[in-house]
Parts: sequence; C-alpha cells; structure tokens
Amino acid sequence: MSNIPLRRRGAALAAALMSASLVLTACGGDGDDTGVKAAETSSVKAAETRSVKAENGTIEVPVNPQRVVTIGNTNLPFIDLGGKPVGVTEASDSELGVLPEEQRTVYEAAEIIGSNGGEVDLEKLAGLKPDLILVQFHSSDWDKVGKRLEAIAPTVLWGLDTEWKAFADAIAEAGNVADALSRQKAEFKDKVAKIQATYGKIIDDTSFVDVSRGDWSDPGTFYIADIGCSEIARDDVGLDLPEAAEGRDPLAYESLPFEQIAKLSTYDVITYPVDAEGRPTEPFVPVIETNTWKALPAVSSGRALGVFCPGNNSYGPVIRYLDSLDSALATLPAEK
Repeated sequence: MSNIPLRRRGAALAAALMSASLVLTACGGDGDDTGVKAAETSSVKAAETRSVKAENGTIEVPVNPQRVVTIGNTNLPFIDLGGKPVGVTEASDSELGVLPEEQRTVYEAAEIIGSNGGEVDLEKLAGLKPDLILVQFHSSDWDKVGKRLEAIAPTVLWGLDTEWKAFADAIAEAGNVADALSRQKAEFKDKVAKIQATYGKIIDDTSFVDVSRGDWSDPGTFYIADIGCSEIARDDVGLDLPEAAEGRDPLAYESLPFEQIAKLSTYDVITYPVDAEGRPTEPFVPVIETNTWKALPAVSSGRALGVFCPGNNSYGPVIRYLDSLDSALATLPAEK
C-alpha cells in the first residue's frame, strides 16, 4: 500500500478556516500499476471528445460522460447541477445535513471511494471504470497523484482558490451539465434583482455586519464573516458589509473574544447563522446567550437577522441563501 498525503479545503466558510488531509491509497501490489490496468480494462470509451481547460492543462474529456467520479470539493457542486456520479468521496455530516433530499439520494447512490478528509482508494476508483474524474485539491499536490489519476480516466483538476462561479462554469462544461447551470444562473440573477428592487432603500442606507462562529472556534470567541455567503450579500446584492483591506487576510480569519461583541453596536443590522428551521446554529448559541449580545441595539430592536447559508460553492445553495436573506430582510421593523 502506498500513501500520498494531500491537502484539500472543506466546504463553505470552514474551507477558509480549516484544512483536512486527503490520502490516495492503492492496495494489493504496486500502486503505480493500478491506474494503467484500469485504463486498459475500462469498458467505457467515449466515441467523441472535446477539450476543456483546467489547472492541469487542456484535457480531452468525453462529450457525454456517463461514469463520472468526483473527488473532494467537486462532489456536491456536480450533484447540484444534476450530475449523478458513480463514485464520490465522503462528505461531512454538516454538508449532507443541508442537502435537498433529492440531492442526498443521488449522493447516497454513488460508491464511496474515500473518507471525508481521509483516503481515496485507487483500486476502488479504478474498479468503477470511470470515463471522467473531477477533482479539487491543492495544485502543489498534483505532481504526487496526477499521473495515476489520469491513467485511470481523463482527469480535470481545479485548485482550491477557484472562484465559485468559475468553478460552477467549469464543472458544468466538463461534466456536460450546462443546461442546469443556465437555469440556475437565471434564477440567481432574478433573486438578486428582486432583493435589490424590494429593499433598495435599506441596502443604500443601512450598515450591516455578518457575525458567525464555527465548531472549530476557540471557546469564548466569534468572528466577523467577510467570506462565504457574506460575500454574496456584499458583492452581488450590495449590502454594506465590512471586509478586509486589499491584500490582507479575511476578517473571518481573526477570532475575536466575546468582550468585543459590544463593538457590534456601531452597525445598524447584524446577521448571524441559523439552520434550515431558523434556529441559531449550535456553535453560535454561546454568542446569543451572552448579556452583551442581548444588550446590542440591533438585537433589542429586532434588527438582528438569522440567515441560513447551506454553502457557497455552487448556485443551488447560494439561491437558498438568497431566499433566506430575502425573508430575513422582510422582518426588519419599519423606520420610525
């Protein structure tokens, strides 16, 4: 067995704050031969191919791939676009917990070829006889595993810093699910326009701050979120939200002690994370239980808004976020 450590990013905001280890394994003989044997025995041969550009170059992929394997952060975006992978790496409980039921059914129908942040079994991967492999992990790891993946099937690589809209475009092109992408883009555009039209004055005249806390946060700390779904609110919708100065680390990278909660009083509206049922997320509960939080003007006046963010790595979850933001803005009390 040969083990090759890789680094990959988790989903949504946790992706920016945490990292996990991904290991490719090949058991039973010389691991370097696994991909070659699979390529020789694969029963799926595409009659036609087309070229797509990726981080690992220009790749010839099937025009209509039938057996797609997704690795790392490509799992859920491909499924979100209507793809039905034959193999996936394990998603976290938090990722699966917010999936629409039909997408979770698709995910659960696929073969698990590796654990969440653990291992990807090359022999199991090869046994699926894929005609396309979609993968996202750190580009510096490509030299360690790229040849072995490409020996199994055409492999398309994206680095961790790929912007989410570009990521959706690229997955749709490589995986031949562009029709679904077009529909999602149109819905996204319509929802943004609706929010801007409905709450234009609020957007123009109100200062917002998005605060959060993850299960990785140190006790007694929170952070100001300027990446993840708050980027959508700021950059697409146009909310006045704080962000890091150009060239500096995101504000979300800095853990702030609860003693600094009082400084949030300078903002007109506070947004914070809730689950699909509108309940504060478990990691954030310690924040709202503090007397300092309860004393904030935005909280006492009904201008602290819980917003559900199921993810920001593809259009489907972002659209659900926009729906939640729309509903939350509708609860703001009228100006006196």
